[in-house]
Amino acid sequence: MNTLTLNAGRITALGRCELTLLVRNRATLTLALLMPLMMVFILRSSLGDSDGAQAVGEATLTGGIGMVLLLVVHMNLVSSYVARREELVLKRLRTGEASDVEILSGTALPAAALALAQIAVLTVAGAAVLDVAMPRNPLLILVAVLAGVLLLAALSAVTSSLTRTVETAGLTTLPLFLASVLGSGMFAPVDSLPDVVAPVCELLPLSGVMTLVRAGWSGGAAGGDLLGAGFTTLAWIMISVFAVQRWFRWEPRR
Repeated sequence: MNTLTLNAGRITALGRCELTLLVRNRATLTLALLMPLMMVFILRSSLGDSDGAQAVGEATLTGGIGMVLLLVVHMNLVSSYVARREELVLKRLRTGEASDVEILSGTALPAAALALAQIAVLTVAGAAVLDVAMPRNPLLILVAVLAGVLLLAALSAVTSSLTRTVETAGLTTLPLFLASVLGSGMFAPVDSLPDVVAPVCELLPLSGVMTLVRAGWSGGAAGGDLLGAGFTTLAWIMISVFAVQRWFRWEPRR
């Protein structure tokens, strides 16, 4: 089977089927729709206004973008891949015309579209509610978000290989979630962390994406920092894609 071919029609059809399943799963849909916004509201309340309303608002919104990527894309997709694998859906799809890339892309399409829509609403409505200036470089944020979606979709496929059941997906996704929230600069720049841990945190999967998002909003990053963030993100995408090709499981774990 040629795993490199792409057919937009097949990907869209698979995505439509996956969207139907997502809508029918009330628990997953509620998590995808409400949890990111609820967590951003809670974090906004806990941040306070010690650094000024503008700085707190920007930190909340850039961190909210990261939360949407983690919750809507990563955690949602791990559950989807595991469920389709255990139900033999992935195995049956591989016997048809769809390539491996089309199957994985079609499954990820609804989560990616939902994340992009939530981030767009969060950016516009959040900036208005929190009285924060709109992003100075929206194109850079868009590029960062698309890269983040691609990276987390690939990492989700890898994580699903380590996940036996849908019920245990919450455990297998927890390490990346905690590492990203605490060390990837979602609510504060990585260079504000202690010197001992900052160099390590800069190499975490989402650190490059969050650096680009923060730079797109505030416009204050140096060219070297942007280049380093882009290189880190690209490296993680390549590593994740290789891991998917090498270890992704298409049949149930017995």
